[in-house]
Amino acid sequence: MFRRGKRRRPIEIHPDEILIDSENLGEFNQDQFEGRIEMPLGRRSFLMVGGVLAVLVVILTGRAGALQIAKGATYAERAENNQLEQRVLFADRGSIVDRNGLPLAYNEIVNAEDEFPQRVYSSLKGLAHVVGYVKSPAKDSKGNYYRNEFIGMDGAERAFDTALAGENGMTLTETDAHGAVVSQSTAQPPHAGEKITLSIDASVTEGLYTSIAQVAQQSKFGGGAGVIINVRTGEILALTSYPEYSPQGLTDGDKEIIDAINSDTHQPFLNRVLNGLYAPGSIVKPIVAIGALNEGVIDESTQILSTGSISLPNPYDPKHPSIFKDWRVNGWTDARRAIAVSSDVYFYEVGGGFQDQLGLGIERIDKYFKMFGFGAPTGIGGFSDAVGNISTIAWKAENFPGDPWRIGDTYHTAIGQYGTQVTPLQAVRAIAAVASGQLVEPTLIASTTPKLSPLAVSSESLAVAREGMRLGVTEGIAGAVNFGFVHVAAKTGTAQVGMKNEYLNSWMVGFWPYENPEYAYAIVLERGPAGTLVGASAAMSQFFQWVEVNAPHYLSN
Repeated sequence: MFRRGKRRRPIEIHPDEILIDSENLGEFNQDQFEGRIEMPLGRRSFLMVGGVLAVLVVILTGRAGALQIAKGATYAERAENNQLEQRVLFADRGSIVDRNGLPLAYNEIVNAEDEFPQRVYSSLKGLAHVVGYVKSPAKDSKGNYYRNEFIGMDGAERAFDTALAGENGMTLTETDAHGAVVSQSTAQPPHAGEKITLSIDASVTEGLYTSIAQVAQQSKFGGGAGVIINVRTGEILALTSYPEYSPQGLTDGDKEIIDAINSDTHQPFLNRVLNGLYAPGSIVKPIVAIGALNEGVIDESTQILSTGSISLPNPYDPKHPSIFKDWRVNGWTDARRAIAVSSDVYFYEVGGGFQDQLGLGIERIDKYFKMFGFGAPTGIGGFSDAVGNISTIAWKAENFPGDPWRIGDTYHTAIGQYGTQVTPLQAVRAIAAVASGQLVEPTLIASTTPKLSPLAVSSESLAVAREGMRLGVTEGIAGAVNFGFVHVAAKTGTAQVGMKNEYLNSWMVGFWPYENPEYAYAIVLERGPAGTLVGASAAMSQFFQWVEVNAPHYLSN
């Protein structure tokens, strides 16, 4: 009888537990260790391996200590900063040239190790306020760039900075822990800036600057400015301000030059053509004449007697009438002759009225001043310019509250005094409009499409004003520019300045050739001693004589 019992779990027999039958030994390849019994490693083997490992651990630990402790900071900085280095590839800044292609601002490599070229400026005089200067790229004390581009600071360098700047590029350099270059590539190539061609003639600008500077120094004027514009296109042929600064010295950071400029009380940084504000004086008389003729206040044959002054009754003090003087006795004058001899009495009366002679009145004087561009920006592209001011009833009420507008205020405004202030650029734009019959937008970029606005005045009114300015050269007080080699039409002006009228500003404006006007000019010398006789007219005379010798192609069209 069989007893039922638990089933026994089969036991697995592993091949390495089976004894090898010696009879089958021949079937194994003993060279491949087949059929051999493995033997355990001995103690000696373990000791040898352990020793080798211990030596390796000591070596690696020492090396790690040297890297992390002794030279840790050095290698950490190298790993952080130099493993993948970005380097600026400086873009070539665009050059600035004059209308003839003469370089005025350009780039030059001075030293082979320089990372960017030096900005170099023409040595010609009178160009500083047109061309300007830049701040160059700069590094901190650790040799890292905190400014990696040129920055235009004034003149064309600032006005056209975006176009001139171009776009910097970049290289990527990979280095190992020892500083050795592993790889290098250009991640972004630089793009050079554009070339800017200005409308100015650099040599003509220097000639104008030299004439202004010489007369200013001779007659002790504090400064001066001059501008010449093409009346048909608005292109500026010359624009200069005296004194000027050194673009090269400022760009190079020359401390001696910078200190001298900063200590100069005559404001060499001021661009007087665009931002100098001056009482225009008698240069406004052609515009007042145009307004009076156009409005029918006078006709071209209307004559007014100047005995040296006019007087108005003073209701508050009958024994002391208000007297308004002419600068001399000018006799009977019509519009043309009044412009030629610059009669104040004539323009008092046509401006504000006197006895039976009607006047324009301050509102219409304001209208024509604005029509010719006073009291507003000129629109010169890229540059900022001062707006100036026109004397009006509203202006006086704001600035002198409680003091009513008086007839004398109108008289003084009609001869360019009182609160009216203009820039030389506004003045030349107005005279260009007298010459052409159109108000042009000035530009310093060559070959710009002209922007012209026809004036709402009769051609007859403009013709009388032009004839009066020509008469001023041939028979009147603008004889300093009476030449045989070119026919100029001009108007002078003098404005008293200072608390006690101890200074004067001297003006001359005009255009040429008279028969077919192409260029207009305005020149002002500021803060000369009262009574000074040699001023803007002398500077312009000297300039025209320079042009005859050095640039005669500008004298005829």
